[in-house]
Amino acid sequence: MIPTTTLANGTVLPVLGQGTWHIGDDPGRRAEEIATIRAGIERGMTLVDTAEMYGSGRSENLVGEAIAPVREEVFLVDKVLPMNASKRGTIEACQRSLEILGTDFIDLYLLHWPGPHPEEETIEAFEELIDRGLIGAWGVSNFDTDEIAALPARPQVNQILYNPSRRGPEFDLFGVHRRSKPPITTMAYSPIEQGRLLDHSALAEVAGRHEATVAQILLAWAIRSGEVIAIPKASSVAHVHANAEAGDLRLSAEDLADIDAAFPAPASPQPLEIL
Repeated sequence: MIPTTTLANGTVLPVLGQGTWHIGDDPGRRAEEIATIRAGIERGMTLVDTAEMYGSGRSENLVGEAIAPVREEVFLVDKVLPMNASKRGTIEACQRSLEILGTDFIDLYLLHWPGPHPEEETIEAFEELIDRGLIGAWGVSNFDTDEIAALPARPQVNQILYNPSRRGPEFDLFGVHRRSKPPITTMAYSPIEQGRLLDHSALAEVAGRHEATVAQILLAWAIRSGEVIAIPKASSVAHVHANAEAGDLRLSAEDLADIDAAFPAPASPQPLEIL
């Protein structure tokens, strides 16, 4: 059973979702990738994240096909590129994404990272899209503490890079999220650091105690507080089932201490890292 968390607007979401970066790039894997997303939804990973940047629409196209039969069960997250995020550009980008996705509604629409257009314009566009029924809520991605503080309104979500090797947000950004009025939910992308942590000996030792994989330990670590949503990508149906099983893992004090020893928590402010 995958635990849930609640956005400031009352929306209840699973703390494990599905990322789709690089999905849709290989036509030969299309059927398998669609089956993988659908299997994840069946296991309760009903949050599916994509972006107009991913494959210049290829990810959106595949996601749209994958979720079409179960659209009402899915919480769909999409992102506008910063260079498109003027008021008019944001609205046009959303309309393009809706057409590619083959749906009439995006549940959460994010500004992918801070860019050249005033955020006031982007937020005005988001609010217009909400009024028109094209999106349900808005948020941001890759925004650090000062960038969050400068926003003229509070986003529902800030999607950031977070895993044991990228713990900088714990020092200050997470506190900013919690103290915001209303609070901002943290969404963690690349929770397994694109596979670069899978051979780490300390993580392997913790995984051995639980008869789990290192990837499952990393996901359990990312969602341990109950406040962070992790959005791992899966490459196969078996892989997405394994990701879903991480929702049942509970790390002990010993496990967390061992991970802290291998990946110390930050002792001072660090710039937000981005992949």
